[in-house]
Parts: sequence; structure tokens; C-alpha cells
Amino acid sequence: MPERYDPQQAVAPSGGGGAMDLAMSEAETLEKTPGGPLGTGPAGKPRSLWSDAWFQLRRNPVFLVSGLLILFLVVISIWPSLIASGDPLECHLSKAQEGPEPGHPFGYDSQGCDVYTRTVYGARASITVGVCATLGAALLGSLLGGLAGFFGGWWDALLSRIADIFFGIPVILGGLVLLSVVTSTTVWPVVGFIVLLGWPQVSRIARGSVITAKQNDYVQAARALGAGNGRMLLRHVAPNAVAPVIVVATIALGTYIALEATLSFLGVGLRPPTVSWGIDIANAAQSIRNAPHMLLWPAGALSVTVLAFIMLGDAVRDALDPKLR
Repeated sequence: MPERYDPQQAVAPSGGGGAMDLAMSEAETLEKTPGGPLGTGPAGKPRSLWSDAWFQLRRNPVFLVSGLLILFLVVISIWPSLIASGDPLECHLSKAQEGPEPGHPFGYDSQGCDVYTRTVYGARASITVGVCATLGAALLGSLLGGLAGFFGGWWDALLSRIADIFFGIPVILGGLVLLSVVTSTTVWPVVGFIVLLGWPQVSRIARGSVITAKQNDYVQAARALGAGNGRMLLRHVAPNAVAPVIVVATIALGTYIALEATLSFLGVGLRPPTVSWGIDIANAAQSIRNAPHMLLWPAGALSVTVLAFIMLGDAVRDALDPKLR
């Protein structure tokens, strides 16, 4: 009696090997891999832009290092007493410009204040200015630029001309003119100035992103189905246009911190008794030859902070832009 034909033996003959075995092995590996292949979720479903970006960020060492450093800076800016028990305003002229000693690892400044304590407490003003100015510029620029890009017409033309006027104002010169008449010692005049000159950049990015998003097919389909402008803007356009704004705002945060230190160094930013890295750098510049430690530590803290936020912005940009992977 003739043998019965077995399809499995025809596809996978005894002895193993072959393309079919390799394909079946790879399929089993993908099934056992948590999260599935690149671009899919735990059940093999496609991930959204944000979940896929988070998937990429968690595997980026630049994001992890910068994120941990920023988290540390935020914590000490909120609770500086965790690592510095002294008073940043307590000074002893008898110890002016002295070097490190036990209990005071960074030495003393020209007024006899502890450099370590002032460096730790200086993070609060810089982080506050950077975060508040970034949020203000991002919200104002996104609102104005998004509306201009969505509706167009005379509103778009008017906003573009206003933004061009602000682009033509030199930042340092504008700070010297506008902040020189302010007598407040709080951070809010500096925050307001940075927002005033920072929103046009975000507005231009948001405008271009909204113009690109509103031309997509799903937006046209929503319009054809009778969706109103508010629904289309909030449900379809804004969620798909906000990624470039987040990238620009994250990178700009480090720039704003450096700008605050520059204005404080020139004497028109934050003023004593506020503790700021820019103020300490300005005070140390006159004694850099005799006591370089006065300049080294606040300037180093400022540089590391700005670098951390720029690195974070680069990592976020790479994660949100598939073309850069």
C-alpha cells in the first residue's frame, strides 16, 4: 500500500535546517520578546509616537545620564539643605578668599561666604528661571503660532511681522535696557524678559508644524465630516504638531539658564540678596588670580547644568524624529 503524503515532511525534511526552520525560529523569538519587534507594543500592536519615543529614550544612555543629572539638580534646587546645611548669606570677612578646609570643601569667596553652600543654593534661582521662562515662552509661542498657522490670513501676517520685530532686538542689549530700570530682587523680571524675547522662536516652530499637520489626510477627512475648527485644532492638529515645540523648548531651557547667568554677571539680572551662579561668577571675576576656586565651582555648576539640558534636548529630538534614528 503506498505511503500517505505528509506536508510537514515535505516542508521540513528530517535533518533540520533550511529557510523554513530559520523563519520559524525567528518568529518564535519575536513572540517571546517583550514588547515585540521595533515599533510594536507588548501585544504586537503598533506603538504611538509618544510610546515609541519613550521606548527609544529608555535605551539612550545620553538621556539616562542627563535625566539623572537634571533630577539631582531639581531636587537640590527644591531642598538644598539636603546636601548643604549652612546659610548662603552667612559670611565671615576674616576668612575672605581662603581655600578649602574641613567642612568647607570649596573654600570662601571675597566676602567670606562658603562657596559650597552658595553653589548649592544657586541652583534654585537658575532652575526656577529656566523652567518658568521655558514654560512661558512655550505656552505663549505655541498658542500664537498655532493659531496663526491654522487660520492663516491677516492674523498670520500680523503675527509674523510682530515676531520679526522681536527677532531684531539683540538679547543682551535688550536686557541691559529693559532690566536696568527694574529694582526688584526676585526672579520674575528676568523670567518676563526671557519670555518676551523667547516666544517668537517657539511661535515660528509651532506655526510651521501646524501648517504641515493640517494638510494631512485625516484632518481633511475630519473637515469633510463636519468637524469644527476647535475640534480639529485640539483633537487632530495640536497633538501631531507639538513634538517640534517640545524639542525646541527642552534645548532652549539650558540656553535660558545661561542667559540668566549672563544678565546677572552684567548686573541687570538677579541681584543680591538672591543667590545666583551669575552673581557669584561676577564677584569672583575680580579675584580670579588670587582665588580661582571662587570662579571654578559656580562656573562649573553652570556649565554642567546647561550641558545636561542640551543633551536632554538632543535625546528627545532623536526620539521624536524617526528620520534621525
